[in-house]
Amino acid sequence: MHVFYTPDISGDAYILNEEESKHCIKVLRLGIGALVYLIDGVGGLYKAEIVGEHKKQVTLKVIEARHEYQKRNHHLHIAIAPTKNIDRLEWFLEKATEIGIEEITPVICDRSERKIVKEDRLFKVITSAVKQSLQAYHPILNPQVTLAAFLKQKNESIKMIAHCLDNEPRQFITNVAKPGERYTILIGPEGDFTSTEIEMALQNDYKPLTLGNTRLRTETAGLAACFEVNYLNR
Repeated sequence: MHVFYTPDISGDAYILNEEESKHCIKVLRLGIGALVYLIDGVGGLYKAEIVGEHKKQVTLKVIEARHEYQKRNHHLHIAIAPTKNIDRLEWFLEKATEIGIEEITPVICDRSERKIVKEDRLFKVITSAVKQSLQAYHPILNPQVTLAAFLKQKNESIKMIAHCLDNEPRQFITNVAKPGERYTILIGPEGDFTSTEIEMALQNDYKPLTLGNTRLRTETAGLAACFEVNYLNR
């Protein structure tokens, strides 16, 4: 099954851009009459047939359209500190997208060793995972922001912060959240959030969260939270 990301699709005809056309013809070696799938990132899944073949311009005819394809009953937003090794953050983005996530924000914290991320690259990683897992919804990737600025944003979801301070009471996600809700979960950098950051989050109505008895890497913690929310809503 060959899938293409086509966010600007409308009507019953579509022309792949030059990059996707080259991939279609040169790499996948598809030709006239071949069937492919298109996803628009906002719930649309389209079955299409190749009707025009050119390495720079492949023309498609939509023969079947489905809307709100596999729409989830909840909204998960994970705000995660970028890892020093960017490969680890990309791994999280890929796996979280495959499992199911609606929104991601890179947050810069006091102990963050990486202060800048290349959002174009991260978006491509997410897009690739969307196509691989045949998801009609493309997770939102927000611009990076400082934790202080993020906490000031209007947020009407169930808000949680995962941290490792043992002297603070913490709960599991299933004790804080209910199915079918909107959730925001903060995941800190290597070295965890500072006590000041944790207090600041608590003052903004974030619930302290534990993800288990072991100390997890940033990207593992993010994925564990993603899995738990999806399991809660299974």
